[in-house]
Amino acid sequence: MTNLVHSKKFGEGKPLIILHGLFGMLDNWQGLAKQFGQFFETHILDQRNHGKSFHSEKHTYDLMCDDLLFYLDENNLDKINLLGHSMGGKVAMLFACKYPERLESLVVVDIAPKYYPPHHQEILAGLHEVENEKLNSRKEADSILAKHFSEIGIRQFLLKNLFWKTAKDLTFKFNLKTLSKEIQNVGEALFEDAVFLNPTLFISGGNSNYILEEDLELIEIHFPDSEIVVIENSGHWVHAENPRAFFEKVCKFFIF
Repeated sequence: MTNLVHSKKFGEGKPLIILHGLFGMLDNWQGLAKQFGQFFETHILDQRNHGKSFHSEKHTYDLMCDDLLFYLDENNLDKINLLGHSMGGKVAMLFACKYPERLESLVVVDIAPKYYPPHHQEILAGLHEVENEKLNSRKEADSILAKHFSEIGIRQFLLKNLFWKTAKDLTFKFNLKTLSKEIQNVGEALFEDAVFLNPTLFISGGNSNYILEEDLELIEIHFPDSEIVVIENSGHWVHAENPRAFFEKVCKFFIF
């Protein structure tokens, strides 16, 4: 692969890699990355088809694992701590099982190793309408998205991706064409005999339904040395909705 992923680095110490979720970007994690930089050499990455990283016609977990491996090798990072949220959590789980020798420990945020059916249809419809219109402001984009789904937090999260490609072209940083075409891959389950034996922390949002009671057995099969903590007063975007509790739980796991 000739394209490097876009990244930022904070602090010194053992390396910690943070992977964002679908339609996210490293900027979503910059505040927490600076805090983690007190204890780790913290790397936040834009994954392929997101943020300022390269666009591709393919978007699979195997390829995103290849991208991460390439990044580690290019930056001479051997043993890392790895944290991933949602789609990034799926990448992190697969990477841990494929390359366990490269990890010390793993944190998976609000996602399980199971299959998730596509559930972003309304969001995708709104994003396509925004991209097809000639918009003059983020306010206009928000009005379009609001016709498709009401959750203001999700709309604000998505609107952070808008940028002026030219003086008259307001568009998204992520590769909407590929992500729409490959959306089925985003829900893919971890392969059946995947196992990671090192310490693993699963973090679930108290108001989220991404990790259910019925998923705990599957988690233990794939990650036998794992624990699950629930952070109250938070949904799927745990790190943004309750950042203080999130930071404390992650630090307690990684450091103590």
